[in-house]
Amino acid sequence: MADVKFPESKSRSNPLYLRESELRAGLELLFFAYRDFTKDPDIILEKYGFGRAHHRVIYFVGRNPGLPVADLLKILQITKQSLSRVLKQLVEDGFIEQKTGSRDRRQRLLHLTEKGRALEQELSAPQQERVAKAYREAGPEAVAGYRKVLAQLLNDDQRDEILSSIERE
Repeated sequence: MADVKFPESKSRSNPLYLRESELRAGLELLFFAYRDFTKDPDIILEKYGFGRAHHRVIYFVGRNPGLPVADLLKILQITKQSLSRVLKQLVEDGFIEQKTGSRDRRQRLLHLTEKGRALEQELSAPQQERVAKAYREAGPEAVAGYRKVLAQLLNDDQRDEILSSIERE
């Protein structure tokens, strides 16, 4: 892949990066990057009759073993009905198991099964490779800038919580 060159603004007092053409270029890159980022997992998910909602559930349950259903709803910001449909399929197909909470018997705690962990790894591997390649080619300063931009795209009221949850490792 050829090196991609983007125009850099000359100074902080001259924010050329805020022109409409630059903002639109950023939007388009984001759309195209998301398309390519999800392409490999989409192919894998299709084999199982799953969609992106299944991927997100598998990913976040894998990252947070013992995640309560209520917390998953909060993370995904979807309706109980939507999650119920996806979760039911993943449980029935043996990718996720639900355990009763030890302190609160009403609580349903989610865990990936061995089959679920294998699928999560299969789905995440091509995305991790893509991100690692991009990070290597962009360099540490660009990675820091990228993370800063992504963090600023998050809703203000959730930014700190999300950032602290992903920086726990």
